[in-house]
Amino acid sequence: MEEETSPSLLNSLKFQDVLHSIQDDLVKLAAEFVSYASLWQFLAIVIAGIAGFFLSRVPVTRLKKLAASRERPDVLFHASISSARIVWPVVTALLLWVTIPAFEQFGLRNEILRVAASLLNAWIIVRLITSNIRDGMVANTLALLAWLIAALYILRLLQPVTQSLDSTIIELGGVKFSILRLLTSLAVAAFALWLGRIAGDAAQAQLRSSKKLTPSMAGLLGQVLKIAFIIIAILIALQVVGVNLTALTILSGTLGIGIGFGLQAIFSNFVSGLIILIEKSVKVGDFIELQSGVTGLVREINIRSTLVTTNDNVDILVPNEEFIKAQVINWTHREARRRVRVPFGVAYGSDKELVRKAGLEAAEEVEWTLKGMPGRTPQVWLTKFGDSALEFELVVWLTDAAVSRPARVVADYNWALHTALEKYELEIPFPQRDLHLKSATGLNVTVETRKAKFDSETD
Repeated sequence: MEEETSPSLLNSLKFQDVLHSIQDDLVKLAAEFVSYASLWQFLAIVIAGIAGFFLSRVPVTRLKKLAASRERPDVLFHASISSARIVWPVVTALLLWVTIPAFEQFGLRNEILRVAASLLNAWIIVRLITSNIRDGMVANTLALLAWLIAALYILRLLQPVTQSLDSTIIELGGVKFSILRLLTSLAVAAFALWLGRIAGDAAQAQLRSSKKLTPSMAGLLGQVLKIAFIIIAILIALQVVGVNLTALTILSGTLGIGIGFGLQAIFSNFVSGLIILIEKSVKVGDFIELQSGVTGLVREINIRSTLVTTNDNVDILVPNEEFIKAQVINWTHREARRRVRVPFGVAYGSDKELVRKAGLEAAEEVEWTLKGMPGRTPQVWLTKFGDSALEFELVVWLTDAAVSRPARVVADYNWALHTALEKYELEIPFPQRDLHLKSATGLNVTVETRKAKFDSETD
């Protein structure tokens, strides 16, 4: 016996009947607006709006206080603000949906109430979508879908359309399911993924705001929790769609062996990040210098890499593995005060005491010089008798703020030294060489020999 073929979506909808139904509903709705019964419905809408406004004051105030209590604009802050904006419409919509059966109970018409409640529901959904989804294309698609569902409900076509979608069967990979189930599963899966990402962001923000954890540890734990929430959401989505998780487990185990070889670098960076956090050798806010030449401020320590911002405001993502395998200079690990040596030279015959005076005055003029601490006062050292100059070094202890500006610090001290040396008329010599010729006889013989050779060749 042959199986009965399920009616197609086009046939089940019967578009001719649908068009006639839409036309009749629009005519009835237009007549409803100009009838005496519409006055009661408009009055109910106004009363529901006023009552919703006053009933929403308390939750709106609490949500605003919750947002104001957040130290930074995190996920909870944005969620509180978004919720506060829709409390009034939500309460009003609930009152309208309660009023609709009440009108039916008293034999009053409720078409306008149903239209108003449906439009308000669609507006609330669109408001939530546009305020929480950053992707414009996704937000517009979901908003259009919300308005479409509202329009179908207003025209009393939502139930026929869902029945038609449920009766239309398709087959994929030997599995039969209806279009309605497929669309519902995809919608639930997408919502689970979105909710998992939101939950991960909320957990990450909550950890970062915790005062009991260091910023580095909070950042890494937040990343791990975010990935865990997303993985759970993916598993829920696969279960909803109908994927066999047992077979997926066997397949993932087989693929894991092959993929593992290709993910060695990622796993190594992950372990390196854990070691960094446990040892606390590098923390968020430290000023570091890597063997590769990268110098800057540590902004974030993530699962795979660490974000370093240079003094030129350039963000560099450094693999965590580089912090373990190579040398790292942490200028602020123990304390930020460092000593700098600025070399300079003066001509032979200069007064050394005057040079010392000029160097110390230059150090006093620069804002980076640490002052008022015994044992860390500026000094001028004579370090070498050079070929062209007496070579000195200005030795200065720096303030905490100077350690993260190495290039500017040296430039400021060079500027101040040049000004001080010019003030005391101390000469900065140029490199020079003296050449002494003891005898030129050899040159004459060589010239004559070459000339004689030339004459002999031309004869």
